[in-house]
Amino acid sequence: MTTPPFLSLRDAMARHVRDGMTVALEGFTHLIPFAAGHELIRQHRADLTLVRMTPDLIYDQMIGMGCAAKLVFSWGGNPGVGSLHRLRDAVEHQWPRPLALDEHSHAGLAVRYTAGASGLPFGVLKGYTGTDLVTANKSQIATITCPFTGDVLTALPALTPDVTILHAPQADREGNVLLRGIVGACREAAQAARVLVVTVEEVVDQLDAPMNAFVIPAWQVAAIAVVPGGAYPSYAHGYYARDNAFYLAWDDIARDRARFTEWMTTHVLETATHAEFLQRVGAVA
Repeated sequence: MTTPPFLSLRDAMARHVRDGMTVALEGFTHLIPFAAGHELIRQHRADLTLVRMTPDLIYDQMIGMGCAAKLVFSWGGNPGVGSLHRLRDAVEHQWPRPLALDEHSHAGLAVRYTAGASGLPFGVLKGYTGTDLVTANKSQIATITCPFTGDVLTALPALTPDVTILHAPQADREGNVLLRGIVGACREAAQAARVLVVTVEEVVDQLDAPMNAFVIPAWQVAAIAVVPGGAYPSYAHGYYARDNAFYLAWDDIARDRARFTEWMTTHVLETATHAEFLQRVGAVA
């Protein structure tokens, strides 16, 4: 078994993410790969199709900095607070550039990842009937009739990201990666991707997988970057808590274009590493 290379975050993003790619940065409330997203902003990646179940603050930041041409998502908001103002500005006023939308439910996006992971052209579910999603997203939602029951089902095209990026608690020295806690669609997004890159809190001699955890084998991972605090301001179970104050503060920061741009310049573009970012924002992760 080949051990994936351990790279710096900068080198991992530069090697595997290029302009125009479809990129999924997954993690559901927990283990959101903020450090990787910030590095893509520093590297001025552009024309990306960004995929996430919930765009969260990291995609608000990437959209506002002009990284995204399209967003594939299943709920767009600042969790527990309100709107994602940079996402809304891009949709309503095309600032800083127009943003195409491909919207689904959480279940629908999970089905699309699962179809991609299974090598199928599409996935099916009982859902979407009577919702506005069918009207708003006609090109990505169809119906088929089950040949066994005659039921009319919703069909959705498979998702196969060029790159999926995850943040995880641990990797071992052979490159196997452990995920635990709330993992959302991380497993499906990892298996659906053509390339998988993982940032981790730490490297350990042996993974101790508790109940409900799962291990991604080393052969599936293209690169690993050790980035302590790499999920901040979201949380990594057993390492640091979610910074709810940051999510509240972001609502005011993101409302104004000038204030947003100044904040991103100071805290992301003018920091060379995620460690410097954490120092700049006064994080305790």
